[in-house]
Amino acid sequence: MKVIDIRPDANGMINWPTLSAERKAVVTIGVFDGMHKGHREVVRRTVELAHRHGAFSVVIMFDPRPSVVHANPDLYDDFGDFNTDLPEDSDALTSVRQRLRVLSELDVDHVVIVRYSLAFAAKSYRFFLGQLVGKLGMRALVLGSDAALGARRAGNIQAIRELSKATGVFELIEVEDLGPEDVRVPDPIVREVPKGSGEPEDPAEGMNKAEYRAWSKSMPNKKVRAWSSTNVRWMLATGRVKAAREILDQPHRVEGTVVHGDERGREIGFPTVNLGEKIEGYIPVDGVYAGWVVDLDSDNKNEMRPTKSTVPDVSVLRRDELHLGVHSPWRWPAAISIGTKPTFNSDSEDEAERTVEAYGLFDDWKDLYGHRVCIEFASFLRPQQAFDSVDELKNMLKANVEEVRAITDAEAED
Repeated sequence: MKVIDIRPDANGMINWPTLSAERKAVVTIGVFDGMHKGHREVVRRTVELAHRHGAFSVVIMFDPRPSVVHANPDLYDDFGDFNTDLPEDSDALTSVRQRLRVLSELDVDHVVIVRYSLAFAAKSYRFFLGQLVGKLGMRALVLGSDAALGARRAGNIQAIRELSKATGVFELIEVEDLGPEDVRVPDPIVREVPKGSGEPEDPAEGMNKAEYRAWSKSMPNKKVRAWSSTNVRWMLATGRVKAAREILDQPHRVEGTVVHGDERGREIGFPTVNLGEKIEGYIPVDGVYAGWVVDLDSDNKNEMRPTKSTVPDVSVLRRDELHLGVHSPWRWPAAISIGTKPTFNSDSEDEAERTVEAYGLFDDWKDLYGHRVCIEFASFLRPQQAFDSVDELKNMLKANVEEVRAITDAEAED
């Protein structure tokens, strides 16, 4: 897989690469945040058609997410200067690196990362698609049924279908949503800590149509596809990591560099792997989770880590895939904590610093400081809570460790 990073100029124009003078391309376009089952099906169809016609499979991916750029026009100038310190996109389910891994697994030939800017967004879908035909040699375009391209999102699936028929220069292949029925989610999505222990249930579980209608009317909401990034984001914001996994087709993951913490865990016999401030992937709601911790840097600690202006090469992606494998020797069960450490922290919830840390069930303590690690979520265990004594906290942590062992052992047997 070849990855091409492209930045529009100040006028929103892109210098598209020439992939081949003779070979055509089958193209799909989108943000692909989360790379959920719906995204994967669109990409699979793209790769399948490309193989059938002897063409390149090409995925055009936008970064940052268009919704973020349009919501913060003052922060993103028309030239898209991504070397400046821009706010982290805390609502993104996945980073570019995480999405590229899945695209590599799906055997895509080329990924073109377009650094989304307002000037680029102002181009019409007709102009944009004309560029893809003329520059990339696009002979077929694969899109989901809810796709919309170009200025003011005027290029919906019907408009693109009509353009395809009128010009005859490319074929449109529409991939219908294969997931369950549409669902309603709160708008905006607010993180809500589960009240009890164990994996939370869907709040609409078991409701009949009348009850569901009444429940959805009780809050500001919007209708989305069940297989959608928005629905996954809501699941993670309410601790439903198992349900999110069903849509993502893999465990939800966050990644970052291990830093030194306050060593409270080490003092009480539960040393943790602490992630620094820059965390890739959507951080679920506060709580204690069962899951896994994966060392992505065990055999290459001095790797140059990607920033906003760099993209990892394919060798890095392949090494990631090797480390993330189910039977990887760099992957260990872990009790994961997200929150403010209420037993030790007397600050108010709004003022206290939130941390993401994992107590790995290692045979021997691993020195992972400075390593890039991945944390995978398997199941919600309990909310964060303040304990009256350190001994009471230690007893709870011991019980949590046993829960983690049971959950991860069961996963390993599947």
